[in-house]
Formats: sequence, structure tokens, C-alpha cells
Amino acid sequence: MSESLFLGLDVGTSGVKALLVGADGEVVGAATAPLTMETPRVGWAEQDPEAWWAASVAALREVLGDGRAARVAGIGISGQMHSSVFLDRAGEVIRPALLWCDGRTTAECREITQSVGGEERLRDLASNPALEGFTLPKVLWLRNHEPEAFERLATVLLAKDYVRYRLTGALATEPSDASATLMYDTAGLRWSEEIMSAVGLPMSILPDVGGSSEVLGRVTADAAALTGLPAGTPVVGGGADNACGAAGVGAVSPGEAVASWGTSGTVLAPIAQPLVDPGLRAHTFCHVAPGVWYLMGVVLSAGAAFAWHRDQLALDALSAGDASLRLNDEAATIAPGADGVTFLPYLQGERTPHRDASARGAFIGLSLAHTRAHLTRAVLEGVCFALRDSVSILQQLEVAPDHLLLTGGGARSPFVRKLQADVYGLPVATVNREEGPAYGAALLAAVGAGAYPDLAAAAQATLTRSAMEQPDPAAHRAYQAPYARFRAAYPVLKTLLTS
Repeated sequence: MSESLFLGLDVGTSGVKALLVGADGEVVGAATAPLTMETPRVGWAEQDPEAWWAASVAALREVLGDGRAARVAGIGISGQMHSSVFLDRAGEVIRPALLWCDGRTTAECREITQSVGGEERLRDLASNPALEGFTLPKVLWLRNHEPEAFERLATVLLAKDYVRYRLTGALATEPSDASATLMYDTAGLRWSEEIMSAVGLPMSILPDVGGSSEVLGRVTADAAALTGLPAGTPVVGGGADNACGAAGVGAVSPGEAVASWGTSGTVLAPIAQPLVDPGLRAHTFCHVAPGVWYLMGVVLSAGAAFAWHRDQLALDALSAGDASLRLNDEAATIAPGADGVTFLPYLQGERTPHRDASARGAFIGLSLAHTRAHLTRAVLEGVCFALRDSVSILQQLEVAPDHLLLTGGGARSPFVRKLQADVYGLPVATVNREEGPAYGAALLAAVGAGAYPDLAAAAQATLTRSAMEQPDPAAHRAYQAPYARFRAAYPVLKTLLTS
């Protein structure tokens, strides 16, 4: 195994990333192929699964140069959660996929809740409420609004499982993604016949479920010709992007917690039993480590909110090189609280804690004295405040972390790392790998190939942590009033939007 390479493939919203990792954990190659998201209407979000496959092929061909392909001993795939791929009996895509941030299915969520006998019963069956982003409401939307397309439906897959299908021909998934569909018994680790029967869907549309580090297929000759991978290369179950992202920083055991900034933002804490938030503000899903679950709060627009601000309001920074770095430097000149400017990052609705697909973003408190630097500071603080809501829920559920591991965009900037420590009032640390879910997927491939006995051993052998960055007590105190202002703003904005 010393010469073997393990490939992690992450099917994200903004791109597909391919990562080659050696048995010692060193990254020996990386490539990313971009993706775009379509928003045909306000609140809608779609992508063409064929675009995922084309981007996967492009990233794989780029990363497998210099004779590396022959050394690949296993492949793990990560991907955006919930996003629904509808296949017909021939395995062809019926329509563009409805994404995790798509908010069109409010009526279908009510339909599901009523069909199973109320929210408490749904919580017992799936450990989660019906939310617009989940997969099951999307299937019912297809039935309700595109009946001709629904008549062709034979299989529902998640994003990474569609790429596995194209690589191997296998229709399969694993628990971390299955538990985020609302069709899975998260505590019992099986598809829920009761839910499917209640909503009138056949079990036959669901793929087989295997383990996250279990080999669920092998690269076909056709896929090998397209990608450069050796035919027969094993492909393990992999996992949902948030679970693989946690694995990629070593958060695979109870007692850990990780805050991640991607397009969305999450706070995730592994747990030994499937604990459910009584208020259903946080999600309970299966981890990629066997016998482990996790609680997670989700902010739908984290990195996406910052990218929107950068792209719409900082055109001069975009033309001057590293726009994000320049904006962070500007924000660092502004005092905590952004001199009274508050930003709500609800640009595509919100999950935790509001469960409101119709929520929208806002700047509040603007004056002629405020500059772009104030707005940038407010955007970054707004994302941190939204994630602090999730930290607070974990604390209320007595899953209180004593520190947070940081990953994604919020881990790369020293200013944003310090901002998070001060807002949360918790020490924060990073790890020596910044590759996110793709790295966790590669570790799962290594476990599946026998390089490590389990995921915990793989993480221990390949990851090291930075020294803890401590919060500034005075800064944390200074954030109490701005955070209270942030929390008070949503109910007022909701009243305005619904009046």
C-alpha cells in the first residue's frame, strides 16, 4: 500500500474537485472543474446531472496525469446533500436536479407531514422535519407539477451517487446521504417503508444502501476510457459532503465539533446515539463512521453570501487580484458590530434555526457614514451570527463543544478565524489539510482498500491540528449586543415579507 494512491471526488455546487492522496496522507494532486447553478425562478435552484459527470471527467483526467492512474487503489465520492436526480428505466436523466437550496416544495412538506400523521411521527420515523431542501419533497413536487416526468421515474439518486452510477453502473448510496433524504429511518439504519407508503411512493425507486467505506462498485471499461482510471478500480460508498468534510478534519468521534464554510455553512457534532433536537431546529444524520451519528445546524448561505457581496458590490476588488483577501483586510479596519450595520444572510431561505424557505437577506442600520468595509464586516459577522445560532442549539442539547475545528473558506483567513472564535466564544483550530470533503472521501477509499483499519485510524495517521486560537473575552462581550440585534431582526423582517 505504500505506493498506492487514493482518490477523493467531491461533487459540490460550484465545482467538482478531484484529489489524489498517498497512503501517508500527503496530497499528490488536485484538480477542480467549475459548475454553475441555475435559478429559473426566485427560490429555485437546479443543476444538470450531466454537468456533474462532465466536470468529474474533466477533473479526473487532469489529476491523473504523470502515470498516477495506475497507482489508484480506491475511489471515494462525496457530494452535495439532498439534491435529487431523477432517472428513468434506461438510467437516463429525466430533468435537471433540484438542489439542496431549492425552496419550491413548501406545499409538499406540508403534504408529507400530514400524510405520516404529524411532525412528531415524522420525527420518530426520520429524526428530522420535512424541509424544502430534502429529497422526498422534491419527488412529490415532480409528481404534483410534472406528472409526465414522474411517470417515467424509476430511480432517485443523490449527486455523488449519480457520479458513482456513471463510473460503475451501480445504483447505490450509503447512510450519510440516505439519512438526509427524509425517506430513511435514521435511527434504524434502513429505508422507511412507513414513510414511503404514507406518501404513496414505491420502495423500488430507492437504491441499495451499503457502507461508506464499503466497495459498492468498480470502474467500468467505458468510464475508464473517458476518465483515464483503470477499469475495475473499486469505488466505496463515500458520503454526504458535510460528513466527509468532518472526516477530512478528523471529526469522526463524539466530543468533536466542526464549523464549515462552503456555499452553505454548518456546525456539526458527532454523537454516539441518534439524538434529536426536540425543536427540530438542527438535523440528525448518520455519519460516515459506522455507529456514529451527528447533529448539524445549517446556514444556507455562508460562503455564498460573501461571494454575492463580493461579486455585486466589489467590482474594483475583483479586478485587482485576490478580492476576498482585500475585502477581509478592509473589514478588519472596522470595529466589532460594524458600527451598527447588521446583515441577515438569508439569501436563499434558511434552515437553522428558522426553517423558513421564504426568508430573505437584508442590510439593516445603514447610514451615509458607512462604507463598503462596514458592509463586508457586517456580512462576515452575519454569517458567524447565523452559525452561532447552531452552536447555541448544541449547547442547549448538552452536546456543548469546548472548541471548534474550522474548515472551508472560514478556516483560510486569519481574520475570519479570529472573528469566529470571538463570536462563538470558543477556541478554534484548523488541521493541516484544507481540501475538505474530497479529503474525507479519499480517507474512506483508503479504509475500503485496507490501508487503514477504520476511519478514526486513518484520520489519526494523516491529520495534525494547529494550536488553539483563543477568543478575546472583551471582543466576545462586545458581540453580545450585535448578536441580539441580529436575532431580533428576523421576526421583524418575516412580518414585512408576509404582510
